[in-house]
Amino acid sequence: MTAPPHEAHPARPGRRALPDTQQGMRRRNLARVMHTVSAEGPLSRAAVASRIGLTRAAVSTLVDELIRSGLLEELGPERPGRVGRPGSALAVSARGPAGIGAEIGVDHLAVCAVDLRGRVRARAVRYGSNRGRSPEPVLAQLTGLVRQVVSEAEGEGLWPAGLAVAVPGLVARDGRTVVRAPNLDWHDADLGALLPADLPPTVDNEANFGALAELWLGDGTPRDFLHVSAEIGIGAAVVFDGRLLRGTRGFAGELGHVPVHPDGPECACGGRGCLEQYAGEKAVLRAAGVEPGEDRVGLLAGRAAEGDEDVRRALREAGTALGIALTGAVNLLDPEGVVLGGALAGLAPWLLPSLRDELARRTAGPACPVAVSELGPQGPLLGAAHSVVRAVLDDPGAVAERA
Repeated sequence: MTAPPHEAHPARPGRRALPDTQQGMRRRNLARVMHTVSAEGPLSRAAVASRIGLTRAAVSTLVDELIRSGLLEELGPERPGRVGRPGSALAVSARGPAGIGAEIGVDHLAVCAVDLRGRVRARAVRYGSNRGRSPEPVLAQLTGLVRQVVSEAEGEGLWPAGLAVAVPGLVARDGRTVVRAPNLDWHDADLGALLPADLPPTVDNEANFGALAELWLGDGTPRDFLHVSAEIGIGAAVVFDGRLLRGTRGFAGELGHVPVHPDGPECACGGRGCLEQYAGEKAVLRAAGVEPGEDRVGLLAGRAAEGDEDVRRALREAGTALGIALTGAVNLLDPEGVVLGGALAGLAPWLLPSLRDELARRTAGPACPVAVSELGPQGPLLGAAHSVVRAVLDDPGAVAERA
């Protein structure tokens, strides 16, 4: 499920590396064992030792500590047919710590719990518009969903290792303050002060969590890519060498507010002619002459599949606008590829032709590959929950000390 520790969770600023001491080395080795079993298990102690280059005795000591902490479990003897005495197969525990992920969307709230094996064990969703509502009632409802999911997870032998929250806006480097979320009309909102004190949250942009989910869970996703996602607005995240490129203030990736036509319509961000005004869901629905419904993407995709020329034309134009905005990013950053996620994934068959044509026509180098995320709109929520799981795998010693 996961990469080795050196490819692990791109920590937010302020998260310190483990000290170069005997205690620090022990905690790094615990992380190496956890990541190896998580990525390749079930494995015997001998197999783990072979993969990470430690003695069997050293690995056995580390494994015993991780088992006592509830992070690893023994499944019994390895499969028959192996030469020599069979060792006991190790796997990450199906009980114990769980990552709690939450998402604040313009028209929904969602929470899920993911165990160390990467399985979603509990989930809750509330639909309803959050646009123009103040943060306090929205966060109160989100807290209720978090409590519901935590209670359900605890019934399955899990406990919350942390809470990560995806939001459609700019998040300060403190990991808790939403500086600006135009589609929610939030400014300088300290979400950390409004969420459960017993489960301090990490808050990040939804496109960032979507990109991390693609990196960690996507099949064949490159380590250098540009991830584009959409709900009501359009966000993006840049991943290079397996890490998020956050920018000086943490605001990198605001593709939705790149001007496509500088004299175009006014945007909620204060600019004019931004990409969201041409390729955001609201803009596409308007251009297609389609009334908004609960399943907007499904409605557009269904009409397009039936041959509705107004919808197809709106999606072609949205793809062209996306191609124009992406050209600047591709020429500047030279990524291995572009990944379309979020709502865009469901509309890819009608967006991609004009998007690819625009990229091919405008990109200075060879055409940049464009792929479609298999995670779709679930990416940000899964990325949030998995960020907590990976934090446990990166430093299981912290959990062991609490056990």
